[in-house]
Amino acid sequence: MTNLVRRSELALPACNDHMFVKGVTCGADLVFLDLEDATPVGLKVESRAKAIRALTELDWGRTARAVRINGLDTPWCHDDIIDVVTHAGAQLDTIVIPKARTAKDVWWVDLLLTQLEEKLGLERKIRLEVLIEEVEGLANAEEIVRASPRLDAVIFGVGDFSLSQGARVDTNFVPMGEYPGDFWAYARNKIMVAARIAGIDAIDSPYPDYADVAGYEAEARRSSLYGYTGKWAIHPSQVPIANKVFAPSAEEIALAHRNVAAYREAEAAGRGAVGVEGVLVDAAHVKKAEEVLARAALIGVA
Repeated sequence: MTNLVRRSELALPACNDHMFVKGVTCGADLVFLDLEDATPVGLKVESRAKAIRALTELDWGRTARAVRINGLDTPWCHDDIIDVVTHAGAQLDTIVIPKARTAKDVWWVDLLLTQLEEKLGLERKIRLEVLIEEVEGLANAEEIVRASPRLDAVIFGVGDFSLSQGARVDTNFVPMGEYPGDFWAYARNKIMVAARIAGIDAIDSPYPDYADVAGYEAEARRSSLYGYTGKWAIHPSQVPIANKVFAPSAEEIALAHRNVAAYREAEAAGRGAVGVEGVLVDAAHVKKAEEVLARAALIGVA
């Protein structure tokens, strides 16, 4: 995990500037202005200008500011990066790279950003997040997530991935037929493992039916069990759910404190394990407890 909180990442179509103020003030940890799938072809250039104005003129508070660029195989990607960084680089935290297939995709964006930052004299490096949403990208996930030191989050993009795989799923990407367990278990777990190897965050895919609050929460809780640290939101109503699910509960924090305290006391007495509320707590349990406490402190709920 990294030092940036990403429980919720809210997508806002860059063409719909009337949504911007509500979006950046809804409490999402990160908001990205989407120049890719959510912006029609005829509005790409106009929407890029809207994104720049939003980055430079709106009060984002503590919300991280991001832009999803168009794919590297499109005629807009190059200008997306150059225009946004040139005019709003000092206000931009993160660029989201869609449809990464190989590590070279990340490397290319990193190289262009390095050149721009040096040319413009930017004082801090812009972060990268990458979307795994192609079968080729999944096959190369471990190489992709280690392609740049800027890269600190990987996202499972289930929508385009389902197309790439040829999966028979509905509009919520649920299988159109009986299937035992999580249909996307392999992809989710492979991305999660790659993220852990690289020491970066893993963000789960969007849930299109924003009126289905229970469905969104259930999917968020399932991905949190895998080890994901956050989830995409496509509507502000989903943000508080993600913020709650991907934060340690008061009970988890209290238990972590008890486990650490009891173990340290036992350790000082020369014992390698101790019973806490009927459970044997050893070094592995303490590492997990310390991770919970570090996560809570990062979020500010300790």
